[in-house]
Amino acid sequence: MTAPMHPAAAARLDQRFALHRLWEQDDPEAFLRSHGAVIRGIATSTLYGRVDDTLFARLPALEIVASFGVGYDNVDAEVAATRGIVVTNTPGVLDEEVADFTIGLLLATIRRLPQAERFLREGRWPHGPFPLSPTLRGRRVGILGLGGIGKAIARRLEGFDVAIAYHGRTRQEAVAYPWHPTPVALAAACDTLIAILPGNAATRHIVDAAVLKALGPNGVFVNVARGSVVDGEALASALEDGTILAAGLDVFEDEPNVPPALLTSRNAVLLPHIGSASEYTRAAMGALVADNLMAWFENGHALTPVAETRF
Repeated sequence: MTAPMHPAAAARLDQRFALHRLWEQDDPEAFLRSHGAVIRGIATSTLYGRVDDTLFARLPALEIVASFGVGYDNVDAEVAATRGIVVTNTPGVLDEEVADFTIGLLLATIRRLPQAERFLREGRWPHGPFPLSPTLRGRRVGILGLGGIGKAIARRLEGFDVAIAYHGRTRQEAVAYPWHPTPVALAAACDTLIAILPGNAATRHIVDAAVLKALGPNGVFVNVARGSVVDGEALASALEDGTILAAGLDVFEDEPNVPPALLTSRNAVLLPHIGSASEYTRAAMGALVADNLMAWFENGHALTPVAETRF
């Protein structure tokens, strides 16, 4: 285990395997040199950083990397596949939690709820009312990435009586929402854009200056995907000069570091990557990490292998 994980998951792995906690070693490098040849599985998360070929090369017996989270850009899954290493993630168990959270972040951003709370706490209410906010009423919402979480977000948005559209690599025939072939086209058709797609080389800065310009001066951007999917400098500039109205961000490109230009923005709601951070959901994610490792070593079949694992 490369970094701390939910206690229940660690307890289950302790019962079934010889579990080595890498972060507890006095000298992790020395530990890998002395024990790397017998390590057959890894339980990891973004807390550790990137699991890539540098680590794979030191673990010649490695068979599986079980990553905690639906996003797995912290693991070089393509290189793992070339080495015959299975990579798993934890999809499904966090879809509903993240979808709930996304609606909360969207409402907080549009109705300026954190700003209103600060207004009250700073004692400004006796001197006059908080300014009127924008509204969700009548908005056209575009979802950038209509996977499991994207669909769960869309189902919730249907209850708010807003128009919904999406962009993905291909049109999904079973989906009734309008599909747009590019992120720019989606942004141009909407005034609210929610990013919930994987973070990887193909999606890096997919939300760029052109997309933000297409979203327009009444536009609201919400990112619950990965910080890498948006050009941070372009976003900061768009918020500063009024290219868009507001942004709600739960993820950042260099976490836990947040660009100063975003920290000082008055029309941005910023949260510390907590979309799936409930006790219930994190326990379920940890359980799936353990279940993947146990299934692999008991019957040779992982429960939730990622797309790059095709063997």
